[in-house]
Amino acid sequence: MEPAATHRPSAVPWPPILFGAVLAAGFALGRVYPLAWPGVDDLGGLVVGYLFGLAGLALTGWGLVTLYRAKTNILPHKGADRLVTEGAFRFRRNPIYMGEVLVFLGLAQAMLNIWLAILAPVFALAILLLAILPEERHLEARFGEDYLDYKARTRRWF
Repeated sequence: MEPAATHRPSAVPWPPILFGAVLAAGFALGRVYPLAWPGVDDLGGLVVGYLFGLAGLALTGWGLVTLYRAKTNILPHKGADRLVTEGAFRFRRNPIYMGEVLVFLGLAQAMLNIWLAILAPVFALAILLLAILPEERHLEARFGEDYLDYKARTRRWF
């Protein structure tokens, strides 16, 4: 009998759940318990915020398009059909999650909502524990030495 990790990384699609929960929590906390923005509310800060957000959207989009073009599964709780090592995955193993953290930071600056900036590392830790580590176990079980070689030459996401 094959280990469960061979078939899929998780039974729960944690990444979209966590993304939605952190986004909702950030907006709710910003309304219920607003905190003053610690930075300067100026054009330069706003531009940096938008650039972070746009970079995050671009990185996330590039990662999703790369998976789609490779004809592999894009759902985070389903098994991978192929080991994807090109496109955004050539530079980092988790470009989509990296992009999502940048989106939170960009939204934080653009909306002057410090809660989104505070929750970005919480999201990153939750994604690491609930999605990335199970995905790594799945990819190693499914692709063996090919994944280990890729893992050795490509950084995670930080």
